[in-house]
Amino acid sequence: MTMISNYKLEIITVLAILGFIAIFVSVSSGGEHEFSGSDDVGSEKISELTGQSVESFKPLIPQYEPPSGEIEATLFALQCAFGALILGIIFGYWLGQRKKSPVS
Repeated sequence: MTMISNYKLEIITVLAILGFIAIFVSVSSGGEHEFSGSDDVGSEKISELTGQSVESFKPLIPQYEPPSGEIEATLFALQCAFGALILGIIFGYWLGQRKKSPVS
């Protein structure tokens, strides 16, 4: 086996990251950009189609708003930590299965 075939996944990952960086730099270098969430874009489109103002929309499920920015940041950090834990468990399982199986 050649060295390239041993590192195929790593090479694909590096190329994907470099591609993302190139696209990000090319898009962000030209002009002004306003970033908004999909909720804002969807609300504006519905407002445009129905003729009602965005402020008149009422959510079906009330949204929780934390009492302070610190609590919001803490909840976001907990969400990130939980996601990292899940990814760690999955990759650890895959690595354990790889080490367990005989190399052919």
